[in-house]
Amino acid sequence: MALSALLAFLRRNPLAAPIAGGVFVLGGLLAFQVGGDVVTVASAKLRQKFTPLAEAASPPLVAASVRPKPTPEGPFVVKSILKIDGPIKYGQSYWDESKGEPGPTVITVDLAARTLSVFRNGHEIGATAILKGYGEKPTPLGVFPIIEKDADHVSNIYDAPMPYMLRMTNDGVSIHGANVRKGYATNGCVGVPEDFAKKLFAVTKLGDRIIVTDGKRIGVGDPIVVANPAVTS
Repeated sequence: MALSALLAFLRRNPLAAPIAGGVFVLGGLLAFQVGGDVVTVASAKLRQKFTPLAEAASPPLVAASVRPKPTPEGPFVVKSILKIDGPIKYGQSYWDESKGEPGPTVITVDLAARTLSVFRNGHEIGATAILKGYGEKPTPLGVFPIIEKDADHVSNIYDAPMPYMLRMTNDGVSIHGANVRKGYATNGCVGVPEDFAKKLFAVTKLGDRIIVTDGKRIGVGDPIVVANPAVTS
């Protein structure tokens, strides 16, 4: 049989019986028999389709991890993040509460990236660049509850305004409005643009958690742990 005729025949007869010359087709599995050697060609889907039943039903060797359900005082997961193209620059901030369904409010601070994010029930509703402390006055790491709020606070140590202050520690470390510019720093606080600080002040309450890390990035599906306040490292 000529090659063209053979190919036409095979296309019309996918379950053809063995053909002289050693070419045959079985249910879409194509095999070429050449000099006694058989080379089999099959797609991954075909292999999955014909996996033996006992093998397919066998339990996995490692049990799948189960994410904890969101609770007011426990971990919950990031459900969405704001669409921001590129790194956030000094002085920039973003705010969008359209996906901020009712639920716990958590603030995350990444000192390495110099950014702060606000999550409501797992949805990011705000993000901004920050100022942080250096040297002898570093911003502490850990999980802290908001223990005081004061929209018109003035530092009694430095006699400096700290608008929309959210106090994190008893020794004065706070999130507050500041002139967020390159080359500036704080005495351990987290400085954010004042218009952003005003919005943040409005959506937070005493007891809401602030998580301060140094390089730990969080993405969609990752847990945000809000338990164990004031655990510093």
